[in-house]
Amino acid sequence: MQPKTESEINKNNYRIEQDLIGTKEIPIAAYYGIHTARAAENFKVSRQLVHPELIKALAVVKQAAAETNILLELLSPGIGSAVLQAAGEVAEGKLAEQFIVDALQGGAGTSTNMNANEVIANRAIEILGGDKGDYGLVHPLDHVNLSQSTNDVYPTALRIAAIRLLASLSESCAQLQGALQSKEAEFAGVLKLGRTEMQDAVPITLGQEFSAWAEAVARDRWRLYKVEERLRQVNLGGTAVGTGLNADRKYIFTVIERLRSLTGLGLSRTENMIDGTQNADVFVEVSGLLKASATTLIKISSDLRLLSSGPRGGLGEIRLPDLQAGSSIMPGKVNPVLPEMLAQVAYQTIAQDLAITLAAQGGQLELNAFLPLIAANLLPAMESLGQAMRILADNCIQGIEAEPERCMSNLLNSPGIITALCPYIGYDKASDIAKKSLRDKRPIKDLILEAGLFSADELDELLQAHNLTRPGIVGKQRRLEE
Repeated sequence: MQPKTESEINKNNYRIEQDLIGTKEIPIAAYYGIHTARAAENFKVSRQLVHPELIKALAVVKQAAAETNILLELLSPGIGSAVLQAAGEVAEGKLAEQFIVDALQGGAGTSTNMNANEVIANRAIEILGGDKGDYGLVHPLDHVNLSQSTNDVYPTALRIAAIRLLASLSESCAQLQGALQSKEAEFAGVLKLGRTEMQDAVPITLGQEFSAWAEAVARDRWRLYKVEERLRQVNLGGTAVGTGLNADRKYIFTVIERLRSLTGLGLSRTENMIDGTQNADVFVEVSGLLKASATTLIKISSDLRLLSSGPRGGLGEIRLPDLQAGSSIMPGKVNPVLPEMLAQVAYQTIAQDLAITLAAQGGQLELNAFLPLIAANLLPAMESLGQAMRILADNCIQGIEAEPERCMSNLLNSPGIITALCPYIGYDKASDIAKKSLRDKRPIKDLILEAGLFSADELDELLQAHNLTRPGIVGKQRRLEE
């Protein structure tokens, strides 16, 4: 048998597709087509593919459009049913390997939209018994993209993907908040030294420190929950620039209802389609709230590392779970790797916020060409921030242990407790005693007794009233949220 020639191999392994630029060979097994192949070649920049949640959301938009087009008799039931089935499969995460375009792409998302159109079309062709690339059966534009434009499909899908990830992110916030509140209750009786500007301040409980972190996370959770209201307004039906060109008037109103039903989200048609098509400020708002959450997490990360510093040369007031060896040269060293991971994810989120801000302001006239950059930063930021919070809550916060003896030792050896006596002996005298304590390295309590300011019984009674000589809660602990 003679070996096959190169042309015969190509004939067996590739199909030929054509667009306005010319023809191109497409792998015969591929569900994507010529538009996707050109985009994959043009945008080889980041090795970061389009986020899977955006692909799933795009497919749901295609489902809603197909259902509406069938209802209005703009799409035949046979073709429409095949498109619906194919889009449904993509919406479930199937054929994910067929979405090959880089996340950073020119064209305002057209390449991603065409990738979806072609994959859905070729899968629909397959469902109808045809061969991939036979667009006479199902066409990516004439059928799958009917009544649509990238300019309304892509922003709508991005909003849906963001809402879905917001729900997961909110759950992550709740999980971290709950873990912190659990430690707040557990450490309510661990008295320790509070610090301001890295200097000894006044007494506080370890539980109260955890309560402040929990409260900050709760605020982030609430802000993220509220911003969903702005994401619900979509411009689907606006087509090219928001005027609704080439879309039936009934389609414009019906497609939102179908999309709402398919997603289970409270979506609504934006009042001004032109505004919804060209402006991306809502994504800047969401990103800004992610940045606010990131700053909270960086603060928590920093505090955890500082309080657990040591084990002998630092504060050592809490002990983080031992997760992995910390050094390739120093035996026995264990590092606070999860707080460090959390901080890095948060730093990245802040950097992504800047990219989103620049992309949103870069839009011109009736369209923002840089929505792919927004998607490439916003969706991963939401996902990684949420995942980092879950990991921290499960694998770090829940395993934290207090070092009550170290906490009390640091407190009683600090001049910080003198503040509680200021109302009785005056600020100046208290300052003199604090200064002498530091100079002579003697406990505050001994100096007070030596000066004859109080008897031993009086001082003990006074200190007990301020919860300084016995485990207890300084101030009233707030009620834990469920």
